[in-house]
Amino acid sequence: MTYTLDHVLERYPQLKSIANTLEAARDLMVKKAQEGKLFLVAGNGGSSADADHIVGELMKSFVRKRPIEDAIARQLSEIGGDAGSRIASNLEGAVQAICLSSHHALSTAFMNDVDPSLVYAQQVYGYGNPGDLFIGISTSGNAQNVLNAALVARAKGLSVLGLTGESGGALTEHCDVCIQVPERETFKVQELHLPIYHWLCIEIEAALWS
Repeated sequence: MTYTLDHVLERYPQLKSIANTLEAARDLMVKKAQEGKLFLVAGNGGSSADADHIVGELMKSFVRKRPIEDAIARQLSEIGGDAGSRIASNLEGAVQAICLSSHHALSTAFMNDVDPSLVYAQQVYGYGNPGDLFIGISTSGNAQNVLNAALVARAKGLSVLGLTGESGGALTEHCDVCIQVPERETFKVQELHLPIYHWLCIEIEAALWS
């Protein structure tokens, strides 16, 4: 499937004003995926659902087949026989990604015992390594838990990609790339985030499984 930036801009012409930023975000994400880096994705409310959605598109096939590595497939067949071959034929290639709002036991424990505003920061500290990518989604750009996570990401040498509304908020100061969609109302911002991250995931998939 071919789904280019031109296709996105034709369907959502209001995004033409940030086309250069979208290309920069694509280049950053494709580079990190090709390097085998971990994507850590976080947001609140609807943006938390978007974070989970992004991880779902990255961790399995999206619009094209993603066969696993031949060496792993052979190893599975040797170890497991027919069962191993069946597993190998059904596994799909993945971009390593974690939605930080999905770990309820960890999150509620940390929120109760320490500081709710640092729950994403704690996970970035625990999971992140230099060169990985933190993706912070905040329609205002001012969600404190996302900002704190971005600060930890920078301190640990991760790259930071932001998805925000038009103003960008404080998050813009901590991003390598910040996608500031040209809307201000929360639901309208989120409506534009979805086609953007769908396109980004398609671009990553095309780069890794052409």
